[in-house]
Amino acid sequence: MKKKVFASDFDGTLYFYLADDEDKLPQASVDKIKEYQAAGHLFGLCTGRQVGGLTPFISGKIKPDFYITSTGANIVDGDLNDIFRRGIDRDVADAIIKLADPKEHRISIDINGIIHVFAEMDYPGEYHVIDTIYDAMPGLVHQLGIHTESLEEAAALAAKINKVFGQHINAFQNVIEVDVAPKGCTKGEGVENMRKFYGDIKLYGIGDSINDLPLIERSDVSYTFPYAPKEVQEKATKIVDTIVEALEDSMQDED
Repeated sequence: MKKKVFASDFDGTLYFYLADDEDKLPQASVDKIKEYQAAGHLFGLCTGRQVGGLTPFISGKIKPDFYITSTGANIVDGDLNDIFRRGIDRDVADAIIKLADPKEHRISIDINGIIHVFAEMDYPGEYHVIDTIYDAMPGLVHQLGIHTESLEEAAALAAKINKVFGQHINAFQNVIEVDVAPKGCTKGEGVENMRKFYGDIKLYGIGDSINDLPLIERSDVSYTFPYAPKEVQEKATKIVDTIVEALEDSMQDED
């Protein structure tokens, strides 16, 4: 039987940042993930967040077997050892930042898994405040994250960035965020790299937004929710109410 590998989106799927503190990472989900791993299966995250945008919120609760971060541009194992890394040219990143304008939008930059921003923020983990991309630490610029105020603004900004810089990057709408990753990097390519890393596996994927479509499409069995966009629901294998239901379904699945 093939090894089961479950790749989960983070925000809106596993972690609910708008919920009350005790509900952001539901205990039922934590318990089911531990049960899944104890049964010999692998569980990991597949997200637009940086590594440093995850660890403060899951430490002491769950330990993923892998992290596909920055939309597949930075992939590490459970001990944060490199599996795959790609970057955006800094001149291209600088031009995108100027187009998006950090005075108009909150912009975060993933460099080697560490968050860089243009203003102080209320955040429990490590981050660096910079004036320009050229002030940032050395290393690969894995992704830019741009916060907008609406679904419509995010869609329009993603389309504009792709039109101007599409030969260098992929911009994805992630609810009201825009995730800008190196050309060729998607959540789907991220899980394909996990196939290469782990070998003969059966891949399960779950997500709730447009940027999860490549993950949904590349998984052997995929899940989404009743609140996901219609196009995501149409591509998913199964609609579930929670990730707990999806993990249980995966555990019971027979080849």
